Amino acid sequence: MTTLQYPQLGTRAICQFPIRKVRRTRTITNRAADGSSIKLADAAGLISEWTLTYTDMTDGEAEALQTFFEAMEGSLCGFTFLDPAGNLLAWSEQLNHDVWQKDPLLQLTAGVSDPRGADRAWRLVNNALAGQALVQTIAAAGVYQYCVSAFLRSATPVNARLWAGPDSCNCEVTPVWTRFALGSSPAPGETSMRFGIETDALAAVEVYGIQVEAQAGASGYKATSRGGVYEGAHFRDDVLAVTKTGVNRNSCTVNIIHANHL
Repeated sequence: MTTLQYPQLGTRAICQFPIRKVRRTRTITNRAADGSSIKLADAAGLISEWTLTYTDMTDGEAEALQTFFEAMEGSLCGFTFLDPAGNLLAWSEQLNHDVWQKDPLLQLTAGVSDPRGADRAWRLVNNALAGQALVQTIAAAGVYQYCVSAFLRSATPVNARLWAGPDSCNCEVTPVWTRFALGSSPAPGETSMRFGIETDALAAVEVYGIQVEAQAGASGYKATSRGGVYEGAHFRDDVLAVTKTGVNRNSCTVNIIHANHL
């Protein structure tokens, strides 16, 4: 059965570097009879494009990509694409946004000093006698390997847990900002994945830079409003040219486009 998820490489990454990403926005202008004008951003007009250049792909990786391209009938069918240059979580610095699911006895406070010298971290205070979690669920399949990471700090040493789907790890949080990361095991059959952090009973933890990526390890933190899960992405072209460059070595260039209005 063909999945509508863009295939990963054998390294569990979606692409190779370098990649090129372009975002095009649109502004609507309404000019009144008196000569004044009102300008508003048109969210429906946002277009994102990626150019992915692959070299030294194995025969199996090239075949998987070609099979997926044919299943999508070139540019005809849409699929879910996970931005390899972004953070899959939405509103990574607004932890009280509706996209986050918070356990009832977990208190959130914004405006906490962060490791970059600003005040974009959050304090999570657990007033319960059991663990309390803050999680976000993304519409991405369990066939991928993911990595969730976050900077954590606490006034006194406490324990916290990072969650990535069915996997979790204990984090020994200290008064020094430390970045923790957890890689998930693939969970075939899952159509969505849950990520977040759980605090111990009666503990307080400061959090900054929570991030999820579809790869084995963490890269530099990227703040988000819109998350990096693009449902309804398309191949831009109707031809995928794969060049064999040696024994078990292949190269190609893939162009992917996502338009909010389609």
